[in-house]
Amino acid sequence: MTRRTKILATLGPATDKPGVLDSILKAGVNVVRINFSHGSEEEHLSRVKAVREWAHANNTYIGVLMDLQGPKIRIASFKDGLKIQLNDGDQFALDADQDNLLGNQASVGIAYKTLPQEVKPGNVLILDDGKIMLEVVNIVGNKINTLVIQGGVLSDKKGINLRGGGLSANALTEKDKKDIFTAAKAKADYVALSFPVNGDDVREVKALLLEAGCEAGVISKIERAESLKEEVILDIIQESAGIMVARGDLGVEIGDAQLPAQQKRLIKMARSNDRIVITATQMLESMIEHPIPTRAEVFDVANAVLDGTDVVMLSAETATGKYPRNAVKTMAEVCIEAEKNPIAKVSDHRLNKQFDNIDETIAMSTMYAANHMGVRVVASLTQTGKTAMWMSRISSGIPIYAMSDSVQTLRRVTLYRGVYPCGIDKTTTQDWVEVNSNVLDTLTKNNVVESGDLVILTKGIHKEESGGTNMMQIIRVGNTVNKK
Repeated sequence: MTRRTKILATLGPATDKPGVLDSILKAGVNVVRINFSHGSEEEHLSRVKAVREWAHANNTYIGVLMDLQGPKIRIASFKDGLKIQLNDGDQFALDADQDNLLGNQASVGIAYKTLPQEVKPGNVLILDDGKIMLEVVNIVGNKINTLVIQGGVLSDKKGINLRGGGLSANALTEKDKKDIFTAAKAKADYVALSFPVNGDDVREVKALLLEAGCEAGVISKIERAESLKEEVILDIIQESAGIMVARGDLGVEIGDAQLPAQQKRLIKMARSNDRIVITATQMLESMIEHPIPTRAEVFDVANAVLDGTDVVMLSAETATGKYPRNAVKTMAEVCIEAEKNPIAKVSDHRLNKQFDNIDETIAMSTMYAANHMGVRVVASLTQTGKTAMWMSRISSGIPIYAMSDSVQTLRRVTLYRGVYPCGIDKTTTQDWVEVNSNVLDTLTKNNVVESGDLVILTKGIHKEESGGTNMMQIIRVGNTVNKK
């Protein structure tokens, strides 16, 4: 069975080891993630080069997503690298005026200097991804006095979140702006934006990408509580190529108990707006240290697949974990098994809505026809991948082949659920019998179809025109002339 849900794997020190990158790509990675929070430009470009060389050598397409760090709201450091133990009921201060290297048992500096102006008594500050919780008692000048309501061990540069969100830190930092130019050098297929507050943040990134000469799609990471408001999240989704349900920081801000419902809501919203959705964070966390996952992790991955996510993501599991190949192999197996469930093949997408244009109408009609007759594959001749994206919003067990001579398009569709990139030689002929023969020959050579199979082909009468898909043709392999 062909896996429809895509796997996004983060590269890092573990995948730099000899043979590891090869092993995870062979195990089923569709897109790699380059995390700008760690490493140098040289390391990032080297990893992208290695992936592209592997893909070329293996006659396949691997997408590249480069993830901007975004604002890091953190405490400063403790004197001599000290780790302190905070107990429930302790008093502890976050002091913007304190030396960044002189934290102690009573207080620590903060890198985010405007924090004292953005909190008020009663607010709860969450440190180190939820391990420590501090209730704000009062603010004296630039010093935030707090009461420890959940203690733990605290060390240098741990992150700070405000329960309920509301901190004003800009989504884009100066570092991010420089990293956008690195993404342009790498010819990234996607750039992930961390902590967007609203659609304006996405629009700013798109403008900076354009300025840098980069045509990457923007993936907005949903991490802030305030971005979940209906009108705000809708604006973010519609401005983006897709979203990432980034469950780490989002869970800290809204509380883990709210995450499952929000995950389902975000997946549904993204799909209904014809956008990609990635489910991320701690999906197979235990496999950083162990060769097999917990059953809870298996359920987590499977539920995301059944909810309709396009992509499931591995972070430290592949970047720094002990068993990168096992993690990818496990995730692929879980996806395949989940996709066998009939729920994964039922769709009501656009069922009660009018279509906005001809190419969307062709895409929806194609999938309806494919799901109601014995079609082996759907083949979409495409310049941009847009028709294949629309098709992928309809849940189905039928593979969709995006066929293009554009390498950029073929890499971009690697994130689309149920869509597979297939390179085809550029053709300018107006002879549709010849075009059909070329498509079927390509699919046959790739062992996708065989004689007697039914294929639905979509194409545009003007071959070089983007957004011009206006034809659907049903073809039986071995008989290239059939019904339109």
